[in-house]
Amino acid sequence: MQKEKTIDHALRATWQAVAKTYNEQAAKHNSTMAMAMALLYIDVEKGTPSTALGPSMGMEATSLSRTLNSMEERGLIFREKNPEDGRGVFIKLTGLGVEKREISKSSVYQFNETIKQLIDPKKLEHFFEVTDLIKELIGQKSIFKE
Repeated sequence: MQKEKTIDHALRATWQAVAKTYNEQAAKHNSTMAMAMALLYIDVEKGTPSTALGPSMGMEATSLSRTLNSMEERGLIFREKNPEDGRGVFIKLTGLGVEKREISKSSVYQFNETIKQLIDPKKLEHFFEVTDLIKELIGQKSIFKE
């Protein structure tokens, strides 16, 4: 089997191209794709519990911690103790963080709108059906049976 004809290769190669594109765009704003994503996942009004960010972004705790530390150093976020549970921490956006969030949001919107304009809607519908099914099969542990 040729690697170029495997599903996992197509997914990985496509994601790497998307990530590279987003990182190039983020670099124009002195940022990274990880920081831009984090800005989008943080609730603008209430903040977001730090423990909820990693799983929602699909990011490991160590990588997330580095990203958040860098964002804090750049003045994009601040940490606030959870008033209901002193052990927890909320990640909140600063004014600059809100501004950068809008830039990130605009980039994601532009990416998606461009793809939607260039690819037939029926093909996009099938794309989402296929990716949803792959996630479902993985979630059900239906791929590698013991």
